[in-house]
Amino acid sequence: MCARQAERLTDRPDAAEAPPTTWEDDMRIFVIGAAGGVGRRLTAFLTESGDRVSGMHRRPEQASDIRAAGGSPVAGGLVADSVSELAGRVRGHDAIVFSAGAHGTGISQTTAIDGDGLEKAARAAVEAGVRRFVLVSAMPEAGRGGQPVERFEHYMAVKKRADAFLVTTPLDWLIVRPGTLTDSAGTGAVRAGLALVYGAVSRDNVAAFLAAALHAPRLSRAIVELTDGPTPVAQAVQHVVRTMGR
Repeated sequence: MCARQAERLTDRPDAAEAPPTTWEDDMRIFVIGAAGGVGRRLTAFLTESGDRVSGMHRRPEQASDIRAAGGSPVAGGLVADSVSELAGRVRGHDAIVFSAGAHGTGISQTTAIDGDGLEKAARAAVEAGVRRFVLVSAMPEAGRGGQPVERFEHYMAVKKRADAFLVTTPLDWLIVRPGTLTDSAGTGAVRAGLALVYGAVSRDNVAAFLAAALHAPRLSRAIVELTDGPTPVAQAVQHVVRTMGR
């Protein structure tokens, strides 16, 4: 289902020739950061394909954005909520996607949301019995090339610590590290692998890849890097699975 929708983003003639894949249909997915650029797009992909999405938001005005994407708004906050409160919100879902971020609001907020918030959400997933956990992280090379900026260096360090924490959990985790995010129109085609040369990737394509990956149970306990590229997302997911020998 998600694969078919992702393929509609591209006019490549070989998009419809992706090998058949068995997807788990009609999942209940909890998106943390559902009002963000990737989260809104992912919510739309999933709900249009038949999944049910609960989208957590902190500010009341964000609820309308989540509804517009097809999701059900859930008020909550990574900073204010306890682990048990978060566990109560995510309980009963099949998977959690963490795409929240401080978005340049300061070093302390980056630590609280991208770092401590991720750890809190992962602990909540364990407590609630939600095993599938997908984290949207960042390529280590993203944003490099200029003079070092303390706030950005802190952000990258926090993202790496969050990745390192998640891999120690018993969750069925998947870490997706996109290159520099753009608002270019999605093509539905990407380059995905366990290690890639750095590049940019549209938020549309990140969301399409996440939607397909959520429905690929063998793509788990792996760190996948992602850029724009030539391969339809459904095929890219299966390529990574084959690379992992699964």
